[in-house]
Amino acid sequence: MIEHSHLRIIQALDEQGTLTGAAGQLCLSQSALSHQIRHLEQRLGAPLWRRRGRRLQLTAAGELLLRAARQVLPVLTQAERMLKVCAEGRLGVLRVGVECYPCYRWLTRVVGDFLRDLPDVDIDIVQDFPFSGMRGLCDQHIDVLITPDPEDRSGIHYESLAAYRLVVLLAPDHPLAGVDKLQPAQLSKETLLSFPVPLERLDIVARFLAPAGCPLGERKTIASLEIMLQMVSLRRGVCVLPEWLADEAIAELGLVKKATGIDKQLLLAMRDEDREIGYMRRFVETGRNLAQRYFRTSRPL
Repeated sequence: MIEHSHLRIIQALDEQGTLTGAAGQLCLSQSALSHQIRHLEQRLGAPLWRRRGRRLQLTAAGELLLRAARQVLPVLTQAERMLKVCAEGRLGVLRVGVECYPCYRWLTRVVGDFLRDLPDVDIDIVQDFPFSGMRGLCDQHIDVLITPDPEDRSGIHYESLAAYRLVVLLAPDHPLAGVDKLQPAQLSKETLLSFPVPLERLDIVARFLAPAGCPLGERKTIASLEIMLQMVSLRRGVCVLPEWLADEAIAELGLVKKATGIDKQLLLAMRDEDREIGYMRRFVETGRNLAQRYFRTSRPL
């Protein structure tokens, strides 16, 4: 059977042209290389080279083996390289589930930095789940889940990426823009523009309106952040965003923000058995570093 070492020998003989040169390339003594060549020729039943003065010339059998070496060795070299990066956690496909609509600008930067650092890893972004993001993680449809809403599940590990606050955004000429502190009863009378998430996941309802006994007024769901902000600027409603994202809207559209007193954590969930995979750790580190810079509050309330 032809082995990897045999292909390397015939390639070295062709490249160097002398037994001494081939032995040096292969880090072997000349006698050891001669012995390996004789053993190979005996196994193949045909001579592989003949002398032409001080140079070596491959026989027809040697040329045939050389053609095989030129085809096979690059494939084996690539396979060895890929196996090495796989063992080091630098190869794979990372399927990222997202349950945080406002996080896409941040996630775009995370993906860019991550792929530049680990070019052998692919990323798939999954936003629409048949059931829930956590169900997708447990059923192995995704590998990590970006969410602000943790669930206590056995076998699931959470990494905290950054803390942030939720604020209400208003048009600068909105009647509530001048109030010192926004009250739940005031917000209850407004049209709430929100991303299309289940009502029970709206913190502004569960943690701001409901504790004060105030019902949610009209709600309109909008998937596009840009359209949502334009509608706020035109006084078609108000919206609730993480403060770091609200600050960008304030700079671009001159909107006004009001505190809600709601603090949140952006979390990355993964299965326990995947915690030590190299590219998973790198994704966590990249996400955390960017989140802690990107989510920093820049404008006071």
